[in-house]
Amino acid sequence: MDKSIIQLVDELPSDNITVKVLKALDYVAPGEWNNLVGFDNNIRTITGETDPQIIQKIRDRAVSLYHDPQNGYQAAIKVYQIIDKADTAMATAALANKVGEKIGFLSFLSNVTPKADVTQSIDLALKIAVEIIAFCKLNGIPQPNPQQFANSLANNYQNASLMRMVALVCIDGILPLGPDFLGKIHSVISGVDTGVVAQNPVFLAVNNSLPGNTPSDKLGFINQSFNSVQGWMNGLVAKTGITPQSISSHLGNFIQIADDNLDFVAAFLDQTTNYYEHTGIQTVARSVILQAHTLVKEEIKQQPQKPIQDVSSAAKSSNNNQYALSSTVEVWDNDDEDWYQGTIEKVQNDQFYIHYLGYGSSYDEWVGEDDIRTRDLRSADDNGYAVGQKVKCWDDDQEAWYSATIQQVQGHQYYLRYIGYDSSYDEWVDSDEIR
Repeated sequence: MDKSIIQLVDELPSDNITVKVLKALDYVAPGEWNNLVGFDNNIRTITGETDPQIIQKIRDRAVSLYHDPQNGYQAAIKVYQIIDKADTAMATAALANKVGEKIGFLSFLSNVTPKADVTQSIDLALKIAVEIIAFCKLNGIPQPNPQQFANSLANNYQNASLMRMVALVCIDGILPLGPDFLGKIHSVISGVDTGVVAQNPVFLAVNNSLPGNTPSDKLGFINQSFNSVQGWMNGLVAKTGITPQSISSHLGNFIQIADDNLDFVAAFLDQTTNYYEHTGIQTVARSVILQAHTLVKEEIKQQPQKPIQDVSSAAKSSNNNQYALSSTVEVWDNDDEDWYQGTIEKVQNDQFYIHYLGYGSSYDEWVGEDDIRTRDLRSADDNGYAVGQKVKCWDDDQEAWYSATIQQVQGHQYYLRYIGYDSSYDEWVDSDEIR
C-alpha cells in the first residue's frame, strides 16, 4: 500500500544528514528553506489557518487530491523517490553503517570511490530531467516541457523546490566536478555514446519515466533538459560566488569534512543523502495543501449559513467529545506495538497531552489524534474489537502500522477502512493482523 501524503510528511526526519546538508547550503539561497515537518504544521505554516476545523477540512481534501490519479502528485513523488533510491543503491553498505550524529570522513574515505566524471555528469543531467518531469506532473502539463520548466525555475521557484536545485548544483555539480562543472557536463552528455547512458544504473531506474521510445530519444531529452537550465545554473554561480571551498566551509559548520578530499566528500554526500526525495515530498505537500486550501475556502464561501465551530473550545467543554479533557483514552506505542491507557491533561489543536495510568509524570507526552482512541468494551467481541473502533493494522509490504476503523465484523475477520485513504483500500483482515 502506497503511503498517503500525510504519512510521507509526518515521517520526514527533523534532523539527519540530509537536513544538516540542506541547512548548510542555506547561505546560497538564504531563508528559502526550513525543514517543515508534520502535515498539520505544514497546513498552518503554508496557509496561515489556525482554526482546527478548517485545518481538518484541508487535511481531508489534500488526501483526496493526492490519491486522485488525474492529479500528478503521486507520480511526482515516485520519480523523486526513484532517483534518490538509484543513487543510494550505488553506496556501499560499509559506508552507510558509519553514518552517525557527527560524521568524520577522514577515517574511512578509503572506502568511498568518487564517481567518474562521465557517471557524475549523466547523474546530474538525469536529475534535471526528473525535475522537469515532476514539475510538469505537478502543474498539469501533459508532456515534459524543458522550456516551460526553465521559465518557472527562473521566475517562480522558491522554498523546497529552489533548495533542491541549489543542492543539485552544489552537491552533484561543483563539489565533484569543480568550478567548470557546466563545461564538463556539456562536453560529456553532448558526446557520450547512447550505450554508455543506457547502462547507467540511474538511467535504468528512471528509464520508464523519460519521454521517448528509444535510448537515443531519451538521451535527446536529457540533453535538452540540461541545455534548458545551463543559463540558470551559470547565473546562480555568478550571483552567489559558490566555490568548492565555500561549500566545504559551510558544510563544516554541521558535519566534519576533509576539504582536501572534496571529490570523496561529494561521493559520500551523493550516496548518503536523499535531498531529492526529502524536498520533493515538501514540494508536493505545499502544492496539494495550497490546492486543497483554495477548494475549502471556496466551499466555505458557498455555504455561509454553516458557521465554522471552534473545535478546540468544544473539545475542552463538551462532555460528549470522545477526546475531552480528563477523559481516559488508549494511546498507541509504536515501539511496544501496543495500546496503553492514559488520561488527557491538555488539548492543543489536534495534539493531546497524555498522562499514562500507573506511570510517573516523567512519561507524560504530547501525541497526535492518529495515535489515540476510545473503546467501549461492553460492545466488543471475544477478541476485544467492535464496529467503529480504531485499530492499528500491520502492512507486510511497507513494514509499518496503519490506522484504520472497523466497518464490519465476521467471526475473527474484520473489514477495515484505513484512515486517510478512500474506500478502494478497504479490506478484510484476520484478528492477528490488528491491535
